[in-house]
Amino acid sequence: MKKLILPTILGTLSLLSQTTYSKAEVEINWQNPEKYRDVQPTMQGRKSFREQTFADLQEYMEKLAENLPDGQKLLMTVTNLDLAGQVWPASFVGLGNSSSDVRVVKSIDIPRMRFDYQLLDKTGQVLQQAEVDLKDMAFMDRSNRLFSSENLRYEKNMLKSWFDDEFPALTAKN
Repeated sequence: MKKLILPTILGTLSLLSQTTYSKAEVEINWQNPEKYRDVQPTMQGRKSFREQTFADLQEYMEKLAENLPDGQKLLMTVTNLDLAGQVWPASFVGLGNSSSDVRVVKSIDIPRMRFDYQLLDKTGQVLQQAEVDLKDMAFMDRSNRLFSSENLRYEKNMLKSWFDDEFPALTAKN
């Protein structure tokens, strides 16, 4: 009896693994990032900070895309990014003679992001597309879903608001 059950289970698992249950995907193209308004580092090299910033935003967009129907794909081409705040030498903001820089976040230095996107269905047909010029002028006045220690919390909050507004029917299950 045991010999008969194992092949049946393995056969069922094999059929399930051949069935394509592809989750929604996100593909972000960071176009000419060296020309972005503000992706300035404070405590690390410019290139590594930019790569880490893009990886964090990619990961966050993938998390948001979990709410899209399976098989859909969100293609984004980012043409500008301006992080909340400004980078200043530590000595300019009263932190002594440190050689490092600090990001000072004030309400006038809003996060911004410009990108084009396409939402594709399983067959590659365009379901939705637009040019987006995001800015969050009240980023310090509204509640933020993320912890204060979260990297890029203002930018992620801005993207979450955009995502929920742009795809309301698709994210209703959230």
